[in-house]
Amino acid sequence: MNLNSIYTPKQIEILKACRNTDWFMLINHGAKRSGKTQLDNDIFLQELIRVRGIADKLGIDTPQYILAGYSMGNIQDNILTELSNKYGFEFKFDRFNNFTLFGVKVVQTSHGNISGLGRIRGMTAFGAYINEASLANQEVFDEIKARCSGPGARIIADTNPDHPEHWLLKDYIKSPAEGILSFHFALTDNSFLDERYVKNIIETTPKGMFSDRGIKGLWVSGEGVVYPDFDQSVHVITPEQARGIIFERVIAGVDWGWEHWGAIVVIGVKAGNYYVIEEHAAQHKHINSWIAAAKDIIRRYGNIPFYCDPARPEHVASFQEAGINAFLGNNRVLSGIEAVATLMTNKQFFIVYSQCPRFRDEIYKYIWKKNTGEPLKENDDVLCAIRYGIYSDMTVNKIEQPGQNRMEQARRLKGML
Repeated sequence: MNLNSIYTPKQIEILKACRNTDWFMLINHGAKRSGKTQLDNDIFLQELIRVRGIADKLGIDTPQYILAGYSMGNIQDNILTELSNKYGFEFKFDRFNNFTLFGVKVVQTSHGNISGLGRIRGMTAFGAYINEASLANQEVFDEIKARCSGPGARIIADTNPDHPEHWLLKDYIKSPAEGILSFHFALTDNSFLDERYVKNIIETTPKGMFSDRGIKGLWVSGEGVVYPDFDQSVHVITPEQARGIIFERVIAGVDWGWEHWGAIVVIGVKAGNYYVIEEHAAQHKHINSWIAAAKDIIRRYGNIPFYCDPARPEHVASFQEAGINAFLGNNRVLSGIEAVATLMTNKQFFIVYSQCPRFRDEIYKYIWKKNTGEPLKENDDVLCAIRYGIYSDMTVNKIEQPGQNRMEQARRLKGML
């Protein structure tokens, strides 16, 4: 079979480099949808076959290999489901969520927080595949690297870009030691993508940092305001217009505060568009006052879900004890900001501007930190509430199976599914 029919020129370049080099770590980084993970999934399979051969020569019955992702759900979505769809694999998991493939025991672990250490501590691995590596807790990443002490062990890592001071960029990509291969991907490196799709992605990606990272695959920090595409002539509606819309569902987003402003926003959803129709914002407001505000919203809109800042679980518990349908909101900050920014870019975000005074104060003052690619924690309270509401709703509504229970919804919100 001709390689050009199944791999892009960039992927073929990397495959040749891997065959001609005794590498220890391969890092493929860059834009989304550029072909990184699809290539790494195939290299992962090749590595398992290679590990089985090494183990046979050494007389090892059960060689071990680490498969790591931000969460167990991300591993399933990004790797295992893709491999099942492409090659028809049926993975059989043991009670620890591990599986065997090509005679190699694959130990799955999450790297998004320190708890991922427990699944791999003490083991000897013949290699590792680290998906979404820039999201890894550095201590977990270092432990995975240390565990790969079996003869001939290799590590595959892929990632989208992060900020220019990130440890993965500075310590491994920009200053590679011997045995480290790294390759940069732009969206246009994926020659199999439909031209119309590429054109639409470029046109609908928020400008600035998200475009530089998502299209060009650059490790850049944000500059200026977080939501540069907000346009009053496009995104503002009147109270009368809002009252005339029959929403498919109504949700609320909650950001707790004290010295910082606390906020509850009410958001209507229709045909993929999100409408911020109410804002409640205040300083120095006790939880009982927020409960009263939430119950007033419920009186008018029904028992809608409240997606709350997870930093104050005791306040979420107080809402739940008061009979409010409250959930821990999805707090993946950059992903949430990108989701809201994309809605603005695509003209799918609207707000009753005249009745949201705190939003008016924040929208042009919410800015990026200069070096880190993270938003400055100022002038962000109502905007955080909007992000919790919208991004959590998007997360929950990826669920397609009927009868999904609340525990599964909560796990998805926390990035576990």
